[in-house]
Amino acid sequence: MSPVTENIDPDTDQVQHLAGWRRLVLWPLGLLARLWGRSLRFEVAPEDLRNISKRDEPVAIILWHNRLFLSAEIVRRFRQGRPTYSLVSASRDGAWLDAFFSTVGMRTVRGSSQKLGREAVRALIAILREGHDIGITPDGPRGPRYDFKPGALVVTRRAGAPALLIGARFTSARRLKSWDGFYLPKPFSRVQLVCTLVPAAELRAPTMTAEILRERLLATNPD
Repeated sequence: MSPVTENIDPDTDQVQHLAGWRRLVLWPLGLLARLWGRSLRFEVAPEDLRNISKRDEPVAIILWHNRLFLSAEIVRRFRQGRPTYSLVSASRDGAWLDAFFSTVGMRTVRGSSQKLGREAVRALIAILREGHDIGITPDGPRGPRYDFKPGALVVTRRAGAPALLIGARFTSARRLKSWDGFYLPKPFSRVQLVCTLVPAAELRAPTMTAEILRERLLATNPD
């Protein structure tokens, strides 16, 4: 776990954890998810490959919530050697996601992921300054779909880190009837990645807004 202090959920007054048999039953699911992810055939253009594999500085990886299934495999293939932390709610629901992420190689920071509040912002900034990547779904965890909350821009600006916008286009995927229209790519199918790197200097510019980042992220996805 990161040296960043875990945050407290205002609804529960404590960070909820999963233990015992509940954590154990997630291991088979984690193994399935890892094998599933490794079966996918990623297609990445040369410029996008340079952006996603640039590891000389920490980045904030930003993708829509409905592409979250790809996150662990993207980190494994293209961000090797650089730990990536994702913000997960301190609630009981977040405890399940925290435990699942641990089975697929992702690390977490627990806090108010719904509003990306002050405590969460400080935690993510600290992780970037320590030299680690972070992952943010700007419309998570409950939407609305494709609503780019300003916290992602605040974090990158204060940490002086670039943003890596990730888009994914699926050749064959099932779309769930969830609030975000979550994508489950079929095993062994092709996924085209589009990766836009927004430098820290551009993010600090007075003209940069969350709406501009939203439009850029939307442009990398076909829906």
